[in-house]
Amino acid sequence: MKNKLKTISIFWPVAIWGLLLCLATGCDNFVDVDQPNSQLTGVAVFENNTTATAAMKDVYAKMRDNGLLTGKSVGLSNLLGQYIDELVCYQTGITTAEPFYTNSLTATNGYVQQLWNSTYNQIYSANAVIEGVTASTGMTTTQKNQLIGEALFVRALLHSYLAGVYGGCPYITSTDYQQNSTVHRLTTMAVYNLCIADLEEAATLLPESYISYERIRPNQYAARALLARLYLYTGQLVQASNEASAVLNQTAMYVWEPDLDKVFLKECTSTIWQFSAGGGYANAQEGALFVFNAGPPPTVALNPLLYTAFAPNDQRKNHWIRSITDGTTTWYQPYKYQQDNSSTTTTSYSIMLRLAEQYLIRAEARARQGDLIGAKEDLDFVRNNAGLSPTTAVTATDLVTAVMEERRFEFFTELGMRFFDLQRSGNLDATLTPVKPGWNTTDGLWPVPQSELLINPNLAPQNAGY
Repeated sequence: MKNKLKTISIFWPVAIWGLLLCLATGCDNFVDVDQPNSQLTGVAVFENNTTATAAMKDVYAKMRDNGLLTGKSVGLSNLLGQYIDELVCYQTGITTAEPFYTNSLTATNGYVQQLWNSTYNQIYSANAVIEGVTASTGMTTTQKNQLIGEALFVRALLHSYLAGVYGGCPYITSTDYQQNSTVHRLTTMAVYNLCIADLEEAATLLPESYISYERIRPNQYAARALLARLYLYTGQLVQASNEASAVLNQTAMYVWEPDLDKVFLKECTSTIWQFSAGGGYANAQEGALFVFNAGPPPTVALNPLLYTAFAPNDQRKNHWIRSITDGTTTWYQPYKYQQDNSSTTTTSYSIMLRLAEQYLIRAEARARQGDLIGAKEDLDFVRNNAGLSPTTAVTATDLVTAVMEERRFEFFTELGMRFFDLQRSGNLDATLTPVKPGWNTTDGLWPVPQSELLINPNLAPQNAGY
């Protein structure tokens, strides 16, 4: 990590020049430009709200196009989907996603290295925004609060995913490469608690309303939605329920979309936060990845085991899954995002947070606290929208199980949600051993990249099994 963070620090002035050039040219990624004869300093970009905002927007572009949250093949929606039981890989070779599908990862895997580096690059950029905006003398307090709140939100979000897949990680809060080059890994729970602290601060800084009408920049309730998730993950059930309620109570802002074909459109009123299209894509990158029009699938398809697990009358099966046949074999594809890259009309963005998760977070938290009536109400709200009858679960244990099962069908191929649910409930081995021949008990975490351990021995020990 030392070399990578040092390189970013050295070339930060070049990035600043690229940012300013992009403001004039409208380019999507401001790092792909030549360095001017007279370098600008990192301070200059944060001396007015326009350029500081552009720096923050570039962080979102990086997150959309690379790293854990991208909708491309290198993102969690694909890799964790293949890693567990949601997707089937149709590629071969160590330079593809096949090692994830066969559960044969090594510490030298290129994807494992790339995701670690690109995500910490994004965290570094968020920290640069926090430091630059904090020191700025050319911005109002309201402007500074907005950008610092966004950057804190991003920092927490990215660390939470890193901790989930790598089993604990360094929590980076500075752009000081010397300090960062010797950091230690924290436990997953310690990382989650630091994420919560960042999100609690972000929620006090961000406004209730969106600063962008397309919900592509987080507001206070996006921070609180992520807080609800992490409170649930850390067993803070009262707080999880309260934060979910705070979001769900904004009935003028978040209107439940009953039409399953509209849930993943960019104007959907049950979206809490999403990435705009870009990076050469007119629509959400997930569509370009998952949609195919003839078999066999070019890269990946939905696991038939998931398809057959849906209840026959579950309308999500009919609206969010598409079948393709050559007359002999039938394949299934995730069809939440229905536009592939051939469309030039933008209809969908990549959704990161949506209202259904808040209902199911609150349902689980309520069930675990013994509020069985409230838990059933929230669970049945989601089930009814899918065309299902009310749950038959009666006890608290049965309701938690029913919520977990509902999450499987509601959030398939969405940023590895099922992996994290199986992980936190301790059900990875019991669920995946029967259906994944390559699954081992040590596969519950990915390896820390070997190259990072060589650069910084403080990241040791390596995760078991690698």
